[in-house]
Amino acid sequence: MKVESMVLGAVATNCYFLINEETKETIVVDPADSPDVILKKAADEGLALKAVFLTHGHGDHIMAVQALRERTGIPVYACKAEEELLADPNRNLSAALFGKPVSLKADMLIEDGKELLVAGMKFQMLATPGHTPGGCCYYNEEAGVLLSGDTLFCGSVGRTDFPGGSMGTLVRSIEEKLMTLPDETRVYPGHQEETTIGAERRYNPYLRGV
Repeated sequence: MKVESMVLGAVATNCYFLINEETKETIVVDPADSPDVILKKAADEGLALKAVFLTHGHGDHIMAVQALRERTGIPVYACKAEEELLADPNRNLSAALFGKPVSLKADMLIEDGKELLVAGMKFQMLATPGHTPGGCCYYNEEAGVLLSGDTLFCGSVGRTDFPGGSMGTLVRSIEEKLMTLPDETRVYPGHQEETTIGAERRYNPYLRGV
């Protein structure tokens, strides 16, 4: 699996492309607000888009989803606990912060721990509430890759002052779900630069030496 990224949207959201190097089948993670840019990249690189994975439902991560789905027919995956927030433009902040109300329904609502085989690649969905009630991460054990969304950042964690947020819940999610992964696991967050589980275990000030 090859991971490529683009920084898109008003708040510099990381949109990832998880590419099966043998087939060019590709999963788009958190497509932000730029469907034309995403589709051009796919066309230029000969990528066959097969799915959208959402780490959570905030507007800066979802505004291109409907256009991508309409133009490609690909399914959208999200944590089941995020269903209500995805559907509510006020709770998902698409209306208030980005001026574009979005109400979205995922095609596949996934339970915590569910294993997925998409585009020939295996993932486990890890529910990590705290930033939002249905925030989640996607883990590929074979490649040693974690898509962490706005749960875990390099040296920080997601903010919890939006509707449904809880710092205690978020830190517990990280400690119980993510700090059990191998130190060498590469972490691809929703904003800013990538990191590793080992680096966050040692240096992240929000974690308690786990």
